[in-house]
Amino acid sequence: MAGLLDQYTLAGNSQALSMVTWMAEYFGNRVRNVITKYTIERHWLSLNEETGGMNDVLYNLYRITGDQKHLVLAHLFDKPCFLGLLALQTDGLSGFHSNTHIPVVIGAQKRYETTGDHLYKEIATCFMDFVNSSHSYATGGTSVSEFWSDPKRLGGALTTENEESCTTYNMLKVARNMFRWTKKMMYADYYERALTNGVLGIQRGTEPGVMIYMLPQGPGKSKAVSYHGWGTKFDSFWCCYGTGIESFSKLGDSIYFEEMGSSPGLYILQYIPSTLNWKTGGIRIFQKIVPFSSMQPILQISFNISSTEASSQASTLNFRIPFWTVSSANGAKARLNFQDLNLTDPGSFLSISRNWGTNDYLELLLPISLWTETIKDDRPEFASVQGIFFGPYLLAGLSDGDWDINAQNSSAISDWITPIPQLDRFPLVSLTQESSNETFVVLNSNCTLKMAKLPKAGTQSALHATFRLLPHNSTMQSFQTSDHNYLLGQFVKIEPFDLPGMYLTHQAPNNSIIISVYAEGNSNSLFKVVSGMDGKSNSVSLESGKQKGCFLYSGVLHSKGSKVQLMCKQEDASFKNAVSFSLKNGLRQYHPISFRAKGVKRDFILEPLMSLMDEAYTVYFNITGWRDRNYT
Repeated sequence: MAGLLDQYTLAGNSQALSMVTWMAEYFGNRVRNVITKYTIERHWLSLNEETGGMNDVLYNLYRITGDQKHLVLAHLFDKPCFLGLLALQTDGLSGFHSNTHIPVVIGAQKRYETTGDHLYKEIATCFMDFVNSSHSYATGGTSVSEFWSDPKRLGGALTTENEESCTTYNMLKVARNMFRWTKKMMYADYYERALTNGVLGIQRGTEPGVMIYMLPQGPGKSKAVSYHGWGTKFDSFWCCYGTGIESFSKLGDSIYFEEMGSSPGLYILQYIPSTLNWKTGGIRIFQKIVPFSSMQPILQISFNISSTEASSQASTLNFRIPFWTVSSANGAKARLNFQDLNLTDPGSFLSISRNWGTNDYLELLLPISLWTETIKDDRPEFASVQGIFFGPYLLAGLSDGDWDINAQNSSAISDWITPIPQLDRFPLVSLTQESSNETFVVLNSNCTLKMAKLPKAGTQSALHATFRLLPHNSTMQSFQTSDHNYLLGQFVKIEPFDLPGMYLTHQAPNNSIIISVYAEGNSNSLFKVVSGMDGKSNSVSLESGKQKGCFLYSGVLHSKGSKVQLMCKQEDASFKNAVSFSLKNGLRQYHPISFRAKGVKRDFILEPLMSLMDEAYTVYFNITGWRDRNYT
């Protein structure tokens, strides 16, 4: 029905209006018959199922037709047992199915806009406050196993079945309406958070048609491992596919908001590369973003603003200064036509009123802060459970479940979180061998090494098959894996991608290679890169730095199994093949936004949750000795 109504309102299709009017007549008769035969209570009970945004579309239809039957039918989908609690300003969300009831709130918002009944504005405001304060994860999403749990009890609700994607889609609608009514920054902040962390990562990389139903939040969970996991391109069509597709089709619908009046205004909420032809204000805006990273943590936005009229009228542009940046005293800047402006504090709007010219240029330089936020759970045992953010990006730690960080002696968040330096981002390699027309890789399996078939990009296995080569007592320069001669003769430590500070370590010959923390002077973690013993120009062998003549050895080329161990030199061809590896570009690379966090038992690689595919991660960390909302 909503789609048909859009066909009429956006494309002028009168047949679509006739169809949706007929459907409203049909449903109206059905509802009246149920009430007449079984009582109205039976009808209210039927609304416990996912009836979608029926009240919303019916209020929209009434605004077009003026037919009182459409208004009455819309009222009959305003679920009283749910909206009544909100009218009393009572948080009774616990136990309600989230995605059944968020659309009811959207319909209540439309009732306020249609009838002017302020009660429904208050209902929506109260609902948004309850969700934000007590029921939302660090992502901005809500629900566990599709339902709301008790308020401020999310610490015990971190599982694989968190945050149904549909709920985030609908919460964005609620937040968008709230901002339109109030222009309050809190709703713009929510929209940015939920869009960035709860929408952009629900598709697997750039694969069309591969989406998730739930967004797991528990320690060591993965988007790929839940009741639904990733869907398939042609055989999945859950509700979250419909809302997911629509979410990606309207990424630009909440960048700019217009304020009408004698002097028109425009609010710029989201910093997303875009072009706007603002007809009311008579100007065209080109917004550009300079790429940033954890090593270059400044959001640099430029606006080319040009009048589209011979004599432009005065108008006001309001630029959102996010709460996660810093003040002008600490480095934030705004310039208009290369002249510095007085920048407002974070969490407010920079308002500029003027007659815009034909070639005005505005630039914002907003340093991006690291900050933390405690989970919404008021029990003392969860006070240390916190999410870590880089500006609007929720950072997830690559972890199979470990989540402990001790920040007791830290005065700044930068004491225990540091960006991955550019020099540390290479060389990332994967060690491969060929056998029977198949490619095998060295892979970390529970801190021992084994050989496995070449994994698919984005998988946990691809991450575990990527290692960083660190020179011993020298500086590693960038090199191409196709030309590894630079490495020959050097001693290196080999660090698993997701275990910074831990290295491949050999034991006695004929024993497995393990992964352990490097101890200064321990040559068991040193390997000398030598020419491949198989004699091929593109291979290398890794000789023990402690036991000369012993090498990293794989059984993949013969029948001795797949484990990787240290074996001493033999002259037969099978041995020479088993200790010869090709250095390939790492199957996994660091995201431009990558950090290292100091853990209790191990350190963590942090990357934006939105960027992850099948990797195991933890969204929340158990951080002792640290208060949330600490910026740096």
